[in-house]
This record gives sequence, C-alpha cells and structure tokens, in this order.
Amino acid sequence: MRGIVFYQTEELRGRHVRIFDTTLRDGEQTAGVSLSLEQKLLIAAQLDKLGVDIIEAGFPIASAGEKEAVSEIVRLGLNLQVCGLSRVIQADIDACLDCGVGMVHTFVSTSDVQRIHTIGKSREEVVELAVDAVEYIKDHGATCMFSSMDATRTDMDYLTTIHQAVEQAGCDVINVPDTVGVMVPSAMHRLIKEIRETVAVPLDVHCHNDYGLAVANSTAAVEAGASQVQVTINGLGERAGNASLAETVMILHTIYGAQTNIHTEYLLETSRMVEQYAGVRVSRLMPIVGENAFAHESGIHTHGVLKCTDTFEPGVMTPEMVGHKRRIVLGKHAGKHAVQQAIESVGFAVSDDQLAEVLSRIKELGDKGKPVTDADLYAITESIIGVVARKEQFIDLKEVSVMTGNLITPTAAVKACVGGAVKVVANTGVGPVDAALGAVQNLLGEGTMVRLHDFKLEAISGGSDALAEVTIAVEDETGKIVNARAAREDIVMASVEALVNAINRLIMVRGTNKRNR
Repeated sequence: MRGIVFYQTEELRGRHVRIFDTTLRDGEQTAGVSLSLEQKLLIAAQLDKLGVDIIEAGFPIASAGEKEAVSEIVRLGLNLQVCGLSRVIQADIDACLDCGVGMVHTFVSTSDVQRIHTIGKSREEVVELAVDAVEYIKDHGATCMFSSMDATRTDMDYLTTIHQAVEQAGCDVINVPDTVGVMVPSAMHRLIKEIRETVAVPLDVHCHNDYGLAVANSTAAVEAGASQVQVTINGLGERAGNASLAETVMILHTIYGAQTNIHTEYLLETSRMVEQYAGVRVSRLMPIVGENAFAHESGIHTHGVLKCTDTFEPGVMTPEMVGHKRRIVLGKHAGKHAVQQAIESVGFAVSDDQLAEVLSRIKELGDKGKPVTDADLYAITESIIGVVARKEQFIDLKEVSVMTGNLITPTAAVKACVGGAVKVVANTGVGPVDAALGAVQNLLGEGTMVRLHDFKLEAISGGSDALAEVTIAVEDETGKIVNARAAREDIVMASVEALVNAINRLIMVRGTNKRNR
C-alpha cells in the first residue's frame, strides 16, 4: 500500500480531464521570452510526446513569423489538436484558418473595466461580435472555443447572456479565464458551478498566477465541473504566469484520482527542454520538476526516506512517475544515515568514530554557509580514513588558454591527460567561460555521456581581484549527478577546475558502482 489518499471529492475519481497547453502562445508572452521557429517545432513535438490533447500554437495575426510557426506546427501532423488564437475579428480568424488549425480560440473582453477601456464597445456590441465570430468559425468547419476575457471580473448576469448567445451560435467549448489572477479556489468553484448550470457545452479554464493560485483555481474548477484546463510548461505566461502543467496534472492524477492523457514520465524532460529554450530558470523549489522536489537533507527526513520513502514524500507520487530522481543532500542538517550511505556508495568503509568525524566536518562546512559538494564529502572522508588522494584522475588538467575580445569569437584551448593519453582540444562559445567548459566536455569524446547539469558563480571577496567560487554539477546518462567546487581569482580557471573535479568524481563513482555489481 502506498500512502493514504484523502480524495477531496469522489466525483473526480476516474473522470477524464483534457489538457490544453498554451506554452507556445501565452507562455511565449512571458516577459523576455522569444522562441525561434525551430524551438517552437521541437516544443510542439515534445508536447505531443507528453500526451497533451490540444496546443495553442500561437496568435497568427500577430506577425508573419507567428503565422508561419503555426502553419509549420500544423504541417508536423501531430496526434494532438492544434489551435490558433484570434480576437472576434474576421481577419484574425482568417489568419488562423489560413494556417490550417483544427480549432480557433476566439476571445473578447467582457468585464466592464476591459470592455470600456480597451475596446470601447457596449455590452450589446460585444455579444454581437462574439456571436458573429463563432458563426464565422463554425461556417468554415473549425472547432470553436470562445473566451469571455476577464470573466472572473464580469457581471454574472452579463456573463450568462454572452455564454448562452455563443452556445446557441454553435460554440464547442467555453473558456472561463481568470485573466488577472484574482480568484480564490472557493470562488472559482462557485463560479464554474453556476456557469455549468447555465450552459451545456464543455467548460475550460485559463488561470493566471498573480497570487500564486493558478493551479489551485484550475483544480477547483475541475471539481465544479470544468472538463478542460489550460496550462503551460513551468507555469510560463504573462506577469506571474499560468497554471503549471506538471502541478495541475499530478494533483489531478494522484490526489483526485482523475485521468488525463499525459505521460507523466516525460514531465521533467519537457520542463528542462522549455527551460533551456525559454531561458527562464526553474526554481529549485518548484513542485514536481524543481531540483529539490524529491531532495532531502534533514537527518530526520533522510533517515525516514532511506527506510521507507512514504515517510516524507507524498507516497502516491514518486520521482520515477515524473521522470525525476530522489536525492539525499548533505549539509548542516544531515544525519549519519545519509552520510554513511553516501560514503558507502563510492566504496569507502568507515568506523562509527570516523563516520562521526565526517559528519562533524560536514556540519562545520554547512555552518559557514557553504553547500556540501560530493567532492567535499570524498575529500573529507579520504583525509579522515587516511586514504591517499587518488592519483589516477581520469582528467589531469595541464593547460588552459583563452582568447576573447570585441572582434574575436571567444575561444578556449585545453590540454590534459585523459585516461592516460594527452589530448588538446579547442572550442568556441558565447563567452570565455562557456568556451572553456565546452572544451573540457569535448575532452571526453563522443563515447562518454556527461552533461553540465548546474553552474553557480559567487564572488567570495571584494575588489577587482575578487576570489570567485564556482560550483558545478555534472550528470551522466543514468541520471547520476555529482557536484564539485573550485575557487580562484580567475573565473575561467575556477570554472574549469570545478568541472574537471566534478567529472573525475563522477567517473570515480561510476567505476566504484561497476566494481560493486
């Protein structure tokens, strides 16, 4: 038996919820985010692999590039349904239809504040525009979704009027957007329940995260009768973003017992792809896909998790379900069980006294505000048990040279002894650090799958000659992650040394694990 589940309502168990992803439309509206055509095509294909039902591929009327991207996504021939966004304007709708989308999502402002100040139309004019748009879309053979923009700040009687009008005009789905993210779950539940009583077509919700309630509001809407939710990867979107796909889906699956078509094992993979392309870093603390989502440091927690994972994890949701891995992190809160497991994982054997000393030194390091890297643990352990530092480092760094400047593409050359053979490798990058790190990775050759997982730079002294501390994590093809640090006045050298240290430790761990099999 895995965990104890308290379902909030039995009505959702086994109920199917459709997932509408708007990463490529609302997600790209995140301030500072701009995706290339190639990136959009790759994300669309990944969302298809993930099992998303519908994607909003873009707003075709916005630009020639946007229209081309939506058209190209349609031409991919994906299993999911491709939707284009339009205002209640014929030119917008035609732009969507020209792209060949199967669904047109048309919207118009219905709240007084937006209606008066953004489009300057009367309530009657807005209803007429909405009905004309829906009829035009249906006359051209496309599925139609209608959104009453800013629905959660719209007078309920007027909201009912426009919803019933578009339903009579043939609308297939009605979307209820919380456009400025002002709802709380109880209010969203009441609203959707009331709308559900006034129209028969399926209801969809689009929740913004201005108060951090987008996911809660989305799931409350499903409780009240919505059958489709709009989400984005990593919660991207205008202002504070939209409801996160990963969080919404996992709540529906594991807490409510509802069903979707999402293949949850690809959630982390998809999150990392979008993180890379959008350039918006995922917080370590983000649920489901964050670095710390299944990480444990506290001695009490790690002791419990090492015995039974359900003790300090939900139980109904495991890291494997979302493509993640459980991590035991060492630091000032670490307990002896976690430290002992980490030590034994690399082939060291320690006595109780030696374990206590290793634990004491780790806590000292943590008390100084330093994260404890794998390299720190191994070095501390080696010094305490009297093991001479291993000389057979896989990479023995000999020389690093960097060229950079206004008229020169940053280039780095690295000379090292790799597995007993001397190699010299050159690499270019967007900057000297990027070039140097790429050169070190190239030393390994194509046969060794090691990728840079994390990079952190911190100045630990003042002045122009400040000492820079770099912490780097590397990951192999099995998902094993090892981190290490280095400190120097030269940022490039600190980065290279940290990467080499991490790679050497990773290869050492891999070798130990193979011997222990």
